Amino acid sequence: MLLDGKRFLITGVLNDSSIAFSVAKAAQEQGATVVLSSFGRVMSLTQRTARRLPEPDVEIVEFDATAPADVDVLAERVGGRLDGALHAIAFAPESCLGGGFLDAPWDDVATAMHVSTYSLKSLAVAVRPLMPEGGAIVGLDFDNATQAWPVYDWMGVAKAALQSTARYLARDLGSAKIRVNLVAAGPLRTMAAKSIPGFEQFENAWNDRAPLGWDVRDPEPAARACIALLSDLFPATTGEVVHVDGGYHAIGA
Repeated sequence: MLLDGKRFLITGVLNDSSIAFSVAKAAQEQGATVVLSSFGRVMSLTQRTARRLPEPDVEIVEFDATAPADVDVLAERVGGRLDGALHAIAFAPESCLGGGFLDAPWDDVATAMHVSTYSLKSLAVAVRPLMPEGGAIVGLDFDNATQAWPVYDWMGVAKAALQSTARYLARDLGSAKIRVNLVAAGPLRTMAAKSIPGFEQFENAWNDRAPLGWDVRDPEPAARACIALLSDLFPATTGEVVHVDGGYHAIGA
């Protein structure tokens, strides 16, 4: 019961193959109360998926991380105390993925950066008032943002910026005892992954090189890392990127 008595905001629960769902499930199993967030057309997906949690009667609040009005009132909507939050928010328009890096227009790139990167700062600012005694913010990253990946294109840039954003948030929120860390997972067959043309290239690479092996259908290892970082097990760790990828990042060609 690593999270006994704690309360967390979990974003990004769309279906039961998402990392966010596995985090919410594991958090409940470890004794936590979870509040989910969703918005707009995907709210119905979140509501339906929430019924598959061990404790399905969860609160779901409206929150669009790109809408300043939602950021301003999130603390009011969530209410009470939080011990942490999971940032599982990412999106890139079609032009930003699949090999058209040189052709993607700025408006689409700006959308990818706003949703996938700046939203981490927005979430942190929104939940900070609910963590007066400190807490943990954990974001979801992709394996190694220091490298260029096939077909990942501007989302790769957004993830690199996400890592930098996490470090600056760690700097500025440390005095409030709020830790900010990322979990860099290997490729998983989530709803987001299905929108990436050529995603199978990642699957093939991991199968060949990860020393521990890698199951693209199993988000639980990444979820467990998130739970550990949300818990009190890492009280002096912030600004860190924890790789959960079967060891792929550590192995050369």
